[in-house]
Amino acid sequence: MLDDTRKPNHLPLTAGVGYKPQHFSDILENAGPVGWLEIHAENYMGDGGRPLAQLRHMAERFPISVHGVGLSIGCEGPLDADHLDRLKHLIGWLNPASFSEHLAWSTHGAEFLNDLLPLPYTDASLARICDHIDQVQSHVGRQMLLENPSSYLAFAESTWSEPDFLREVARRTGCGLLLDVNNVFVSATNLEFSPQGYIDAYPLDLVGEIHLGGHDEDEDDHGKPLLIDSHGREVVDPVWSLLDYVLERSGPKPLLIEWDTDVPDWPVLRAEAERGQAALERVPA
Repeated sequence: MLDDTRKPNHLPLTAGVGYKPQHFSDILENAGPVGWLEIHAENYMGDGGRPLAQLRHMAERFPISVHGVGLSIGCEGPLDADHLDRLKHLIGWLNPASFSEHLAWSTHGAEFLNDLLPLPYTDASLARICDHIDQVQSHVGRQMLLENPSSYLAFAESTWSEPDFLREVARRTGCGLLLDVNNVFVSATNLEFSPQGYIDAYPLDLVGEIHLGGHDEDEDDHGKPLLIDSHGREVVDPVWSLLDYVLERSGPKPLLIEWDTDVPDWPVLRAEAERGQAALERVPA
């Protein structure tokens, strides 16, 4: 369980964007409604160089959220000690306003898989994930937010629903939650459940950050819709509507626009942030 003295500063209740170096000058010249930035931790674990210099410059002007993609919280083996040390070093000098990771696994032994893979929601995986989160939070000295995954299959052996599983992880470890609304929509479409029902069951009071991103549309082998969480296009209207459904129940939360592939020019990304800011401003604080 995390000591309360190590919980992070809060992000502002505004729209943020995932920071990309090609937008460095544009953000400084006209950030629009963007009140904070998020980085992927693994892009900034090296020593020196232009990326770190730019990040230090941005950190003087914007609160920063650190989003990890490589810890493999759900893996069966131990967490990578070197990765944890480099993450601790980054968080130590950057002093971010928030730190998050995924409910997923991406390692097997010494092999690293270039994907965030799902896991069954069982008592055994619950205990393992809680142990890993306790280790991470103790090592870096910060509360971690845990993000719900985008799912393409369900495990027959699961004995917990995803919202209940996440609630129990947070209860046992003191971690917070990161609600990715696009992931909910993707999973609901692929696994044929109600996204609104998922939100109704989700512990919104534990959410420290909300994510929105784009997805690609495909079909499975049976001709049914299959959505892929690609982060490579605008957020679609049904996901914006689901965000409204969330915010009506949660109130304003720090809201991130993710766009990680086929990254557009800054005005396009800023327009997505403006739409997100408008959604936040429609609900009472």
